This record gives sequence, C-alpha cells and structure tokens, in this order.
Amino acid sequence: MKTLDRTAEGPWEKYHGPNLGYIQEQYEKFLEDAESVDPAYRELFANWGPPPSFAKGEKKADSQATAAGFNREMLKKSVNAGKLVWNIRTYGHLAADIDPIGISAEADTRLLQPETYGLSQQDLTALPAEVVWEEAPEDVKNGWEAIQRLHQIYTGTIAYEFSHVHEEEERNWLNSHAESVVHQIVLSKEERHHLLKRLFEAEQFEDFLHRNFVGAKRFSVEGNDALVPMLDEIVREMAHEHVDSVLIGMAHRGRLNVLAHVLKKEYSKIFSEFMHAPTNKHLVPSEGTMGINYGWTGDVKYHLGADRFVKEGEAHEMRVTLANNPSHLEYVNPVVEGFTRAAQEDRTQPGYPKQDENKAVTIILHGDSAFPGEGVVAETLNFNKLPGFRNGGTIHVIVNNRIGFTTEGRDSRSTYYASDLAKGYEIPIIHVNADDPEACISAARLASEYRNRFKKDILIDLVGYRKYGHNETDDPETTQPLIYQKVKNHASVSNLYVDTLIQQQMITAEEVDQLKAKVQSSLKEAYDIVKNSESSDHVLLNIKPSGDKKKPKAKTGVALEQLREINRELLNWPEGFTVYPKLKRILERRSTALNEGEKVDWGHAETLAFASIIADGNPIRITGQDAERATFAHRNLVLHDSVNGSTFCPLHRLPQAKASFAIHNSPLSEESVLGFEYGYNVYSPETLVIWEAQYGDFTNCAQVIIDQFITSGSSKWRQKSSLVMLLPHGYEGQGPEHSSARLERFLQLSGEDNWMVANLTTAAQYFHLLRRQASLLNTEDAKPLVLMAPKSLIRNPRATSAITDFSEGSFQEVIPQPGLGQTPKKVERLILCSGKVAIDLEEALDKQEGEDFSWLHIVRVEQLYPFPKEEIAAMLKPLTSLKEVLWVQEEPQNMGGWSYMEPRIREVAGKEVEVRYNGRPERSSPASGYQDVHAYEQQSITSFALNRKTINHQISLGR
Repeated sequence: MKTLDRTAEGPWEKYHGPNLGYIQEQYEKFLEDAESVDPAYRELFANWGPPPSFAKGEKKADSQATAAGFNREMLKKSVNAGKLVWNIRTYGHLAADIDPIGISAEADTRLLQPETYGLSQQDLTALPAEVVWEEAPEDVKNGWEAIQRLHQIYTGTIAYEFSHVHEEEERNWLNSHAESVVHQIVLSKEERHHLLKRLFEAEQFEDFLHRNFVGAKRFSVEGNDALVPMLDEIVREMAHEHVDSVLIGMAHRGRLNVLAHVLKKEYSKIFSEFMHAPTNKHLVPSEGTMGINYGWTGDVKYHLGADRFVKEGEAHEMRVTLANNPSHLEYVNPVVEGFTRAAQEDRTQPGYPKQDENKAVTIILHGDSAFPGEGVVAETLNFNKLPGFRNGGTIHVIVNNRIGFTTEGRDSRSTYYASDLAKGYEIPIIHVNADDPEACISAARLASEYRNRFKKDILIDLVGYRKYGHNETDDPETTQPLIYQKVKNHASVSNLYVDTLIQQQMITAEEVDQLKAKVQSSLKEAYDIVKNSESSDHVLLNIKPSGDKKKPKAKTGVALEQLREINRELLNWPEGFTVYPKLKRILERRSTALNEGEKVDWGHAETLAFASIIADGNPIRITGQDAERATFAHRNLVLHDSVNGSTFCPLHRLPQAKASFAIHNSPLSEESVLGFEYGYNVYSPETLVIWEAQYGDFTNCAQVIIDQFITSGSSKWRQKSSLVMLLPHGYEGQGPEHSSARLERFLQLSGEDNWMVANLTTAAQYFHLLRRQASLLNTEDAKPLVLMAPKSLIRNPRATSAITDFSEGSFQEVIPQPGLGQTPKKVERLILCSGKVAIDLEEALDKQEGEDFSWLHIVRVEQLYPFPKEEIAAMLKPLTSLKEVLWVQEEPQNMGGWSYMEPRIREVAGKEVEVRYNGRPERSSPASGYQDVHAYEQQSITSFALNRKTINHQISLGR
C-alpha cells in the first residue's frame, strides 16, 4: 500500500454528492468482504484508504437518501451513465458516418446504447447533465440530452480514436477539443466558397486530364478530392505558426493534383509532360547525340516533387516541399522525416546541432493498403520519440480509397481499420468522411493544433473511394463489380457540397456555374498554350555530360602540428569524468601515436578525420546500430562515466571545431534509418552524413532505399547526395551473413558517375577519403560514397599508417605493394586486388622472406568505381614482360569485384596479356559456415597467387 498523504484527497476529490455516497457504500462493503466489490474499487481502496466522510462543503452522503434526493438505484444509474459516456468516446467511431459509398460491414454498436447499461430515456432525463458529462454545454439540460449530443459528436462524419493515448493531459485535450471546439466550428460564407472552388479545381483537373489524355496513367485523386483543401488548411495553419518549412511525402495516387494545387505547379508544365515527354528528341538517344548519357534519365510525372514558397504577411515566408518518390509507396516516409530534422537543426556551432521543432513540419500521405502492409511505415513511426530521429511530430493522412489495386481490406490487413498500426505508437486517430469537406477542414485544424501543442504524431484517416481502377487504363469491375456499381451511381464531393450550400442559401446555381466555368477556362487556356507550342526542352537545359574528364585531386592532408593539437584536445576529458579504466588505457595510447616512428590505427584515423572536418567548418552526422561505440569497439566517441553513467563526446568541446558533430545510436532498422540519413543529407548538402551498418550484409534490409534513391536519385530527379555508407566487409570465417557487404551489387548499380565505391587497406587512406568526401560537400561533384569498411583490419598493424601519411599524403585510387615491382621488366604476373585480401597477400609474402619475387607485382585497387583506368594503365606500362593479370578476391566468383573488373581490366591490359581470376568458385551463399573450411580456402587463394608455376594456369580452387 502507498504511504498516504493525508493532506491530499488523491482520487477522492472528483467524487461528490451522490457519487461520494456510492463510493462510501462500496467502501463499507469492501471492509466486510473485499471480493464483493469491483476490482477497480478494491485497488482504489487498497492504495488510498477510505474515502472522506464529508466532501468539501457537503453534508455526508446517506446511502439511503442523499441531500439531493437520490436513492441507491439512481446512484447506480449515474455510474452506468458514466460508463456509457466512456464507451461513446471510445467506440463511437464504430457507428460513425465515415463510409461515403456504404461498403463497410455493419458494426456491433451495442456498447453505445443506453439499454445495454439498463438505462432508459426517463432514467437519463432524471440525471443532471453535469453528472453524466462534466463539460456539458449550457444548452444541454439533462443526462438524456448529454448522451444525444455526445452521440452526435462521436458518430458523425468525423470519428475519433483517442483512448489508446496514455498521457491523460493529451487525451483530455483531444476529447475536449472534439466536444467543444471541432463540433462547433462553422465556416464563413467566404471560406465555404473558397472550399467549393478548391473542390472544383481538384475534380475538373482530373476530368480534364481524363478527357484530353485518354489512356494516360495519372493515378487520380477522385473519391478523395477533399485531400487538396485539407492539405491547404494544414499548410495555412503552419504558416500562421511561422513554421519555416513544410515537408510532404506521398505516393503516386493524387500526386499530380497535389502538385498542381498545393505546390502550385503550373497546369501548362503538367500538360507538357503528358504531351511532349514521350517524343522529346533529347530524351531518346540518336546518332550523333549524347541522348540519355547526359546523366539525366528522368522519371514519370507522377513520381516528381516540387517546391513552393508561401508568404504569410510581410515578414514570413514558408517553404513547402513535396519530395520525389519512386513507385515503392511508403519508402519516402523516412526520407521526408530526414528532410524535416535537417530543416530544424542549426549546425553552425560545436556540439550537437541545436534543434527547433517549430521550424519544420512533416506531412506524410499514406495508402490504406500500404500503411499496414509495408514495414517501413512501422519503422518510421518508431522515430517519434528517439533522440536522434524525432522531429516534433508528423501529421499523417491515410488517403483511404478502400482498396489496393484489386485487393480489398479483408485480404490486406488483419485489423479493423487501415490506421490501427498507429495505436501501438499512441498516435491519436481522426477518421473523416471524404464526402464532408467541412469535416475534413475541421480534422485538419485539430491535427495541426495537436501537433504544434504536443510535438507528437497524429493521424487523419480520410475515408473515401477510388473512382477508377488502380490506374485509368485498368478495369476494376472485373474484381469489384458491386463496389463499382455504387461508385458509378455516387455523386462527386463537389456536387454534394453544391447541393448543401444551395440548400443553406450560401450560394446560387448561377454562382456555381460561373465558378466551374472559371476553373475550366484556366485549364483550357493552359492546354492551348502547350498544344500550340513546340516540344519543350526545358528539362534538359544546363545539363552537362558526365564524361570521363579527370578531376584534380583534393588537398586532404592536414599539417602535422594541427593534428597534434587536435589529438591533445581529444584526450582532454572533463575534470571529474571517470572513463572506464580499460578503455582509458586504450585511448591514452593515442597520446604518442603522432610521434615520429609511431603508427595511427583505423579508429584513431577516423577520429582525426572527423575532428579536422569540423575544424574546417563542415558539420558531421553519423548514425547506425551502436555507432557511438561502433560494432567493433574502435570508435568510442561517446564516453560513459563508469561511476555515475554520464556521457561525454570529445568532439563536442574541441576548441578547433567550427561546426556541429552529431552521433546517434539508431534503432534496429536499416531501410528507415538509411532513408532518414539520405533525406537529411539531401536537405542539408553541407553536412557530411554517414550511415554505418552493423555488418555489411545488413544493407540487404535497405535495398529499396539504395536502388530507388541513393544510386539513381541524381539521374531521375537531379537530387544530389553525398551520403557515406560504411559497410563492414571481409572474409574472416564469420559465416555466410557477416562476411560480405555484397560489393557486387553496388558495382552493378554503378553508372553515370553516380557514386564512388571503395575498399581500403590503410588508416591513412580512410582519413583522406573522408576528407575528400567532405571537400565535395554542396558542390556539383558531390556524390554518395560506398565504403567496404574493415573488421579485423581495424586492429591489424599492417593497416596502420605513419603520421606523415596524414600530413603529406592524399587519397590514392591504387597503391602498389611496397617492395615489389622493383625491376619492372622482370614482372610476369600483376596481381590486382582490393581490401583485406591484399593484407592477406602481404602477410603471406612476409612468411616467404628471402624468396625471389621479382616476377611478381601487386597493386591494391582502393577505388573500384569510378574505375581507375589511367592509374592501372600507368602501372601496366613499364611491365614489358607481363604474361598475366590476375584478379584476386576472397569472395565467390559470381560475387565481389570480378564480374565488374574483368572487362575493364581486359580493356586496359590489351589482347596480348591474359586476364585470369583467383578466388572462391561460384556459390549461392557468400561464405562457408565452417572456420576450418574458410581457413583452407583463404590459404589456397594466397598460395596460388604467389606461386610462379601457376602463371597462365587454371586455378585449382573450385575448378
């Protein structure tokens, strides 16, 4: 039992009059037999003791007859009335009018009926309104009227699900607003005319496209036309709050309409995309032209994004952005969340960025099948409260057309509503009938106010229908004949609203005709302009061919004294901060690592690179599973006090720092986190954004983001990114899953100079590569970096580097093996390799010290894409006796770099020199699960490579 504070009444203060009398009676029963009372009362009495004998200013309630004249039966009825009210608030949505075409099965609504609780109209009429509903309006006189009013509120064209919200303050606020604010919203005549105009614009736009571009796909919004004015309202609400940016993500359904009316993309541009894009001569390669080799292949019109600026008064301008999105529906969600976090943060000062959640707001439009069906939705909802990913709340809208392609809800989800997933994250849900546009405006206002007040997600389920098939060429009646009979006979929302306004004498039929004619005229005018003009090439202006022109090397070395100053500061921990003793000893070794004759390891090189980059004024953000420490415990950039658990990041109080450094452990998700980081980088191109996979094969779970956004975003949308992906890779006997980062996939996706793929062998190379990437930030040369990050090499002495390699060197696309190739004319075999296998070869060479290897040279290919053609050619040129170029890798032949490298090596080597493969044979699984098999295979690869007798012989392993 709790220690009671007798100076406070605790839960009893809300009981008075007949309710207090009833509670006193229950307590008397509890004393006689605890099992005879309701479990809720047992818990109450056990925790808080007896109720007070007298309420404030009241006489003691008599169990037989109270001062107000209530008897015991009436007390019970008042309690039952309270239960009824609770259930109306909780389950009123089951009886709500939120099904425009009447295709939902009838729900069991007995919990909403007074009879279920033994209550009659007479019983409820006898109860004061405030007993039943504490906040009842003055015009509600008794309990019966209270119940009728609550029924009206909770079962109308707006319905609510708030009971799963655990925070009492939020839940009370939501219910209060539903009952006293939303219910009483009345639009002015001017607002209603504007709303009707918007509905006409949305409907007539779709109708115009349907008639003038017969058979063209556009993924119409019809059936959910109210989405357009709803978005207008949310944007307007955010402008009133002086939000700087509204970031919108959506799939293709209704995108053209949103582009035209919310983003203000000109009708003529959209019509041009329908009329001219398929025959634009510059998009189709022809003899003597660069054609699509410009590095710009474009995307279909219903995947494109746009920007718009909204003026609020004279002083404030707000940016509204609709993100580009491929066909993978919900995968844009984390990208847009990343946009918003980037827009909210100030990265100009050392430490973590300063976040202002009022600066930017996310709106995400979901599909009713995709919301419960695609896992990226749940992963993104999980960001809501995470320190590294939260952004002050997203407004979600399910554009619910009740069907996915041809699949109905019974086959696409196991829940009652498409929105039910949100309940697990305590996200309030508002269901609204898309045929009631005024209700839609009210829902938008409530959602906006909640987000701005509580800085949390909220969801609107906009329940409508789909006028046509999945696209306009698809016939839905083959699979949904009954539904589409109803759709065909159902009036559009604009016609329904016209009837309502005329009935309310808010508009005349003549005014309606004038309004509709004006909308149609603007569409026809834009169409005629495009129809009478020549094919437009505006989309390709100023696009330059990527070509193979060599760019000058960036100067990435850092002065030795500057590095030493940075190094000293990195070890300057706060007074009284107790670093874990074992880790302290490891970190303190770095104090002498920059002395002459010493070496810098991988983790130390990374920290120095980060420190020097923020010292140059470039902010950094790095996330990933266990990124603060790193999977292999080499980073340790967030130190934990071993006494009190407090944390400290050395880069946050670095005196040289001129920009922020953000480092966050991510949730156990890949596709959503990588999408978030991509979005953050696109919106903040001046930031070095890094995502680290726990193991390289974890990218399997993020393939859509890689394929649809990172590798192709520049080509499809001219969307620049400089995102860095660190993917631990290397064959060390850890089995099929933790050996390979699937290098072959990234090389297969390489083209049009779209990114850089590297596999490094030294700490200094990593240092220079990070600094080179930072030097390209926010420039035309910015591109993503895919790095096969090391595992065992992190602590391998052979991968360490001397300090002069940091101060004087730069990134090298290829590195010749020291000690080999001294007499070029004697070299008969040139080994090309990449990554850890190069270190394995070096170790094997050292074990054969004293042997004559003048016949052999080894070159490490540190950068695989873009292919270092000139550098490899320069290595080949002096080797006049060369018989063979041997590509050595530890991956199976159908994986790794071989398929990509072979034709390129043959082109450089010429026909006179054989090009051969040495590595594991083709396999379906990346690696063996047995350590002894791994060791045997690895030893066989190095032995073959270093055996002169195998020149121009087939390899034995797997042949």
